[in-house]
Parts: sequence; C-alpha cells; structure tokens
Amino acid sequence: MTAADLDTAAADSATSFVRPKKHPFTHKGEPCKNCGAALEGWWCHECGQNADTHHRSILHLIWEVIEGLFHLDGRLASTLPLLFFKPGKLAKDYMEGRIVRHVPPFRTFLVSLLLFIFAAEHAIHGIRHEQELKEEKEAAALATPEGRKAKADEMRKEAKEGRDERLADAAETRDDDLKEEGAKKDEILATYNDTARKAEARYGQELSMADALEKNPKAGEEALAKLHGRGAVVAEQIRGLDLATPDTIEAGANKIADAQIPGQHTVVVAPNAETAAPKPAGEGEQAAETDSLKNKWKENVAKAVANPEYFLMVMFGWAHRLAVLLLPITGLSLALVYVNKRQYFIYDHLLVATNLLSFSFLVYAVCMVLPRSAWPIAFLVAGLWGPINLFQTLRGGYGSSIIGALLKTWVIWTIGVTSFGVLLAGLMLFSLSQL
Repeated sequence: MTAADLDTAAADSATSFVRPKKHPFTHKGEPCKNCGAALEGWWCHECGQNADTHHRSILHLIWEVIEGLFHLDGRLASTLPLLFFKPGKLAKDYMEGRIVRHVPPFRTFLVSLLLFIFAAEHAIHGIRHEQELKEEKEAAALATPEGRKAKADEMRKEAKEGRDERLADAAETRDDDLKEEGAKKDEILATYNDTARKAEARYGQELSMADALEKNPKAGEEALAKLHGRGAVVAEQIRGLDLATPDTIEAGANKIADAQIPGQHTVVVAPNAETAAPKPAGEGEQAAETDSLKNKWKENVAKAVANPEYFLMVMFGWAHRLAVLLLPITGLSLALVYVNKRQYFIYDHLLVATNLLSFSFLVYAVCMVLPRSAWPIAFLVAGLWGPINLFQTLRGGYGSSIIGALLKTWVIWTIGVTSFGVLLAGLMLFSLSQL
C-alpha cells in the first residue's frame, strides 16, 4: 500500500466517531465507482476510495466540511499530544523523515495561526464590548439620585485620598531636604507650603465637581451623549494637537483625557501658542515636510480613534501576513545556535520552527477564548510552558545537553519574544498608515 493509500485511509478514519461502525463488507468483486477495479474490501486497493457509498448523516457532512477547511485527519490524534507534551520526539520524527504518521508541519502552522488570529480578534472585541457595557451602566446610574450620590461620594473619597497622598509626599520631601547639611529652611518650607496650597486647591475643585454632579439631574443624559460621541471628540482633539513642543503636547493630552463621562474629569490646561519653538532659518522645506508627515499621522490616529472597528479590521487583515515572518526568524535563530551541527539544514530548522510556533499559537488561542477571570492563571501557565516546550524540543530533537539546551532556549526565546513585539508594533503602525 502506498503513502497515498495510508493518507486517504487516515483521513476517513477521523470521521468514525460521528457515525456508527460499518457493517460487514458485502460488495466483494464489484467495480470501484472511481477506477473500476474489483473491490476486495471497504477500500479500493488501486485508488484508495472508500467503497461505502451510502448517504451520509448531517453530522457526518458537518465533519466533512470541518475536515475540508482545516485538512484534519486521523494523524491529528498522533500529532497534537506530541506537539504539547513530547515536542522533542515530534521534531526528531520530522527531521528523520517519519512524516506520514503526522500532520504536515506547515499545515499545522497555518491552522494554528488562523485559530490564534480568530481568538485574538474575539478577545479584543470581547474586551471592548465588556468595557462599553460597563461604561453605559455607569452612565445610566447617573440618571438616578442614588447613582449620582454614589458616584459623588466615590469622587470625594478619591479626592481625599489623592490630597492626603500628595501632602504626605510633600512632607516626606520637606523632611528629607531639611536633614541635609546647609539646607535653606525658608526655601524648603516655602516650597512645601506652595505644594500643600495647590493640593488643597485641587481637593476643593474636585469636591466642587462632585457636588455639581450630585445636583445635576441631567448627568445621566450628558454622560451617555458624551460616551457615544467620545470617539469623534477625541479624534478632533487629536487633529488639533500641536506637536511643536512638549508643553503643547501635554496640554493637548489633557484635553484628550477630558473626553470622558462626568466624574472622571481631568484638569485641562490650554495650549500656550507662545511656547512653540521657532523654526530654524533655512529649514523651511524640511520643516514643512516634517509638519506634513506629523499631520498625516495625526489624521490616521484620529481615524483609528473615531472608527476603531475599521482599524481592527485592517490590522487583523494584515496580522496573518506579518505573523508568517516569525517562521523564518525562528528557523534562522535555530540555525544560529546550531551552526556547528552540520547534519542539520535550514529545512530541518524550519520544520522545528513550525512546531514551536504552532504550539505557541494554539496555547495562547486557548487562553484567549477562556473567561476573563481565568486569564491571569492561563497566561501565566502559557508563559511558563512556552520555554519548557522549547527546552524539550532542543533536548529531544537536537540531542542537546541540559546546560546547552538551557542556554539555547534563552537565546531563541529572547529572539522570539523580541521579534513578536517588534512585529506587533510594526503591524499597528502599518495598519495606521493604511487608514
């Protein structure tokens, strides 16, 4: 029997759990529907087609759709356990040519990447939806006197805690400065008094805001209106940012932070046009090009804030393309640490890289579809399991010593995490440039 026969038989065996067992074969000698050869059993010995031609059940058809999309077959049951728990054995099988018993590695990589992107998209949309529901609930609570009082009391409590913390820090700084030899007590005390006066003034402003919120019967309507129009408001404020000096950037950031529901007010400092640094003489064209580039990026960021759904769609549309770059990066990092082992070729390293990345994509995909409450533990386990899986791969696949595998694990893991962070940042910047 050829490898194609084994592949076909394994593919159909995966569907055995969705249908009853076959009856004894009663079509011996009949011609195969595909090639016409005389049948000897349920599988044609010439072309490998299944001789069972009865109508499939709905459940069977559903499974065939899934199998067709992801090319799942009976080899999956022998590949996944090794991928998760014995990655060294799986890597060794691939490198030594024992391939037919396992799912092709690049196929596993593509399916794992697809599942990871689906899970990441689901997680991000879930977080956004949960945050929107929370904010709408908080805004709706402000429509009732009880809700406004509760929010005002919370603001008063936070204001008091903030004032006490600022006064404590100022007092600690004052005491430390007074202990220094030759300290100027008058200046130190004057600085402390000025800081305390500002802290009390800010505390008074926050109390006034809390009182105004509690007495405002339209606070709920205003909060909902502000919440629903927040994206457009922030987008306009981003477009109006003056990036000439740090002072105006900070002032603009304060204005953006002010686009919140009542009760989360941030003090706004008006931009000071006089602080803008004059442009050097003779650099007019260069300054104009720089301003044009800044304005373009401001406009793109504003579009992303105003329409985050479209930004996410663009980002995830490119995510799988950039994620594929992790494959040659990981393969080359393996080639780097095993440059002295000439029996392994780039092809072997790429096979191992597909296993490592498939494992990581699948593990983090599972983490992201879990309930939010399970995320801390799930991501902690995934973060620890990743280096362990890599260590097992290097030990079992390449036969490295314990010390050697540990050192190589550190190098490859560092390169992988850094590359992922750089690609993620590049993906976000590139997605912004496409808006």
